[in-house]
Amino acid sequence: MADDKHDESVDESPEIHFEPVIKLPEIEVKSLEEEEEEVLKLRAKLFRFDNSFDPPEWKERGTGDCKLLKHKETGLIRVLMRRDKTLKVCANHFITAQMELKPNCGSDRAWLWSVAADYADEEAKPETLAIRFANAENAQKFNEKFNEKDKNNVKLLEKRKIRCSCHSFALICKEKKQRQQNVSSSSLSKFA
Repeated sequence: MADDKHDESVDESPEIHFEPVIKLPEIEVKSLEEEEEEVLKLRAKLFRFDNSFDPPEWKERGTGDCKLLKHKETGLIRVLMRRDKTLKVCANHFITAQMELKPNCGSDRAWLWSVAADYADEEAKPETLAIRFANAENAQKFNEKFNEKDKNNVKLLEKRKIRCSCHSFALICKEKKQRQQNVSSSSLSKFA
């Protein structure tokens, strides 16, 4: 009999609702991809070569959508990849003439390339990256678009009489980062 009363009390839990202490206005979050047009978007897994260990080894950078984005004003193409769920950037660099996609370990669904200035970790640093796709068809699409966009970026830089070097890309990225910080600080000032 005591057990019956205990079971009933468990089933009869009241619905609890708490009102928020303060109401926050909805703000528009900008990813700075608004100024760019998506050329290609494929799901992949990204790795980076870490030579700080002995022996050097490949480290997983993340799994998510790898995008090739074309800037609407400048026309320059960059690689941007964000991790699933956290949306943390794991690859962010312009495609340059010095980058050459190579098959990774003879696989038909993986590519390897070196980057002189990748901005995934907030500061530019050289990286050797490998990307693996679910199938050979997606890997081939990435290869075609990557090589096509490489030629596009070189032509655009020559037209603007900018030497195709890491320095010129670093300047463009620095300007973009400054705009992003300005957007972030103006958004935060609303809550101060």
